[in-house]
Amino acid sequence: MGDSSASYIHMVQHLIEKCLIFNMTKEECMEALSKHANIKPVITSTVWNELEKENKEFFEAYARSQSKQDRMSEKETSQMIQNMISDSSNNDPGK
Repeated sequence: MGDSSASYIHMVQHLIEKCLIFNMTKEECMEALSKHANIKPVITSTVWNELEKENKEFFEAYARSQSKQDRMSEKETSQMIQNMISDSSNNDPGK
């Protein structure tokens, strides 16, 4: 895999990790990254699935916690995604 592909996958992984911090579901993360970072849902889904394979116990616990969490409003979610995208681009040494 080329450096740019590896870098892109790493960025998607980083953004998924941010989604996890905000207690987003896979579907919410796919939608948010598509809308706010122009990442195709199939890419997010593929990276998410690989993370699940590598971290099975974490994702099992995460899924259990999802059913217990209060959900954020769409406006709150959108604002947090915008903040994490801008934070991510500001901290990217390649830019």
